[in-house]
Formats: sequence, structure tokens, C-alpha cells
Amino acid sequence: MRALLVEDDPVSMTLLRRIMEEEGMVVETAESGEEGLELSKVYDFDIAVVDLQLVDMHGAQFVRRMRNAKVETPVIIVSGNDSSEETVRSLTSGADDYLTKPIVKAEFVARVNAIVRRSKGHAAPEIKLGRMTLDLAARTVKIDGVPLKVTAKEYTILELLALRRGQPLTKEIFLDHLYGGGDEPEQKIIDVFICKLRKKISAINHNKHNIETVWGRGYVLKDLTDGAPSPAATQAAQAAQAGMQQAAQGLAEHATPFEGAGDKDVIPAENEIELLMQLITLQ
Repeated sequence: MRALLVEDDPVSMTLLRRIMEEEGMVVETAESGEEGLELSKVYDFDIAVVDLQLVDMHGAQFVRRMRNAKVETPVIIVSGNDSSEETVRSLTSGADDYLTKPIVKAEFVARVNAIVRRSKGHAAPEIKLGRMTLDLAARTVKIDGVPLKVTAKEYTILELLALRRGQPLTKEIFLDHLYGGGDEPEQKIIDVFICKLRKKISAINHNKHNIETVWGRGYVLKDLTDGAPSPAATQAAQAAQAGMQQAAQGLAEHATPFEGAGDKDVIPAENEIELLMQLITLQ
């Protein structure tokens, strides 16, 4: 998850940034409203946390200008002012939540996760993709209840894909959310992460994963289905094989040796049929 933190008080900024980074968020900071607005227009943030009384503008004004610029990033206003007037002003300006200081970590994190989840169209804290389940609160992944062991960055990739389910994501988007634009490695590192995730998923899902490549557009996450063939598919394959064997036997009964069957370079017809049946059996 990538977050924008707009706060002009150094102590509050340090506290909030530490809380968010401890939850695995990549945090971009701004000390003024103008700086925060420019960042919000350039980068794709999952959440913006904005102080009510910035050095250059009111938090409600910040949100209103964001919305006028067609920036849809969810916003939480934080303030030491618990008046209902300021709460109403902030919410009617386009903010998604209003939280008073001092910040309680558990409540703050729960509100951030809930707002981000809902903004992506997910009401529940768990995202189900077929047999795969992501728990956004616990930051875990399971397949049919079996935990999938992933690193922090691998989880971030799956979470990013799950929240934008069905939407192809470019390597640039992954890098932004993993590294926040600072000290970014080459784009090939995303291919490495995806390859490792596919192997881990396939290892417990009959050699089948649910991370697809959309050529020229990036990667997309689909519902995870069982990699094992269904009983119906197995039965159909067996029936098809039996039909081919029966047809081959019919050919063998009516076959006549080729002229010159005694030559070492010519295979008699009955031997051809036998070879054909062996190949069918191997399918």
C-alpha cells in the first residue's frame, strides 16, 4: 500500500510515518498543502493522511482542491480539534474520514485499511479469489485454508493485484508501491517476484497459478482454480482414448500388409497399427 502523508508538525509526521511503515506501507511525505497536492496529482496513492491545519492551507481546502483536480485518492483528516463543525466541514469537502489526535495506532490502522478496501470495491476484510484468500488485516494469504508463505514484498504485490482485481498492472506501478520512487531497482526485479509467487502458488495447487501476463500491459490476478483435472474431464479423456483404441483395432482387423513387407525399410500395416495403439496409450 502506498500512502501520502501531509503534515507540517515534525513530531506528528514522525509518529504517523512510523505507524504506517510498521504496517508495510510505502510512505511519501509533504510538509505543506501545495507540495502534497502536486504529489497527489503525479503519483497513484492508496490513501492520503492530511493534517487539518497545514502551514499554507486548511485541510478541507486541500481535499476540495484534490477533488477539483479529479484526484480520487481517499483522504483521512487528522486533527487535535474534535469539534463537530470541523468534522462536518472536512467530510463535506470530500474527505473520507476524520480522526482526532492523539492517534491510537490500532484504530488508525483499522480505519486506513477499511477506507482503502472500500475504495477498491471490497467491503469485507478478506478478498477471495477462487481458492485463494487474502486477509488484508492480518496480511496473510491462504489457499484452501493452507497458509502461503510469502515475503513482505511478495504479499504487497498480491495485495496490490487483489485490490485491483482484473486490472492489469504495469511494472512501474509495482515499483512505485514497493519502493516509493526512491532507490528503485530495475524493472526486472518485478519479473523475479512474479516468478517466485507463481512457483509458490503452483507448488500447492497442482502446478497451476493465477497470476497472468497481459502482454504490453503488465500482470493481472484471476480467481485461483484447482489445477487438478475434474472428474468429468478425466472421464471424457478416458472415453476419447477408448474410442481411439477401438478405431485402431478396427483398422488392424482390416489391414493388409504393404507390398514389399519383407523389405527391412518397410513397416507392415499391422505393425503400424500396433505402434499407433502404443502412442495412444501414452497420451
